[in-house]
Amino acid sequence: MSPVSPDLPARALAVLRAVAAGRAEMTCSCEPDLFIDGLACCDQAIARLLAHAELICPARPGALGQRVPVRLTAAGHTVLRPEPLEAA
Repeated sequence: MSPVSPDLPARALAVLRAVAAGRAEMTCSCEPDLFIDGLACCDQAIARLLAHAELICPARPGALGQRVPVRLTAAGHTVLRPEPLEAA
C-alpha cells in the first residue's frame, strides 16, 4: 500500500465521503476515472491519488473501461473515522 498523508486536501475527503455515501462510480482501468452522482469528478488527479493509495476501489469486477460502483477500503474508512477527543 502506498503511504498516505494524514493531511489529505478537503476535496479528497469530500470524494471519500461521496464514495462512502454510495454516490460514486469509477472506470475499470489502471488510471481510473471517477464519477460522482453520474458526473465526471472535477479533480481526476485526486481520484487517482485515492485509488493508487488504496483508499477506494471498485466494488465489483468489470470490463476494461466499464463504470462500476466504488467502495471505501479499510484504509479509506480509517481516514474518514473521526479522531477521538482527548480527555481534558
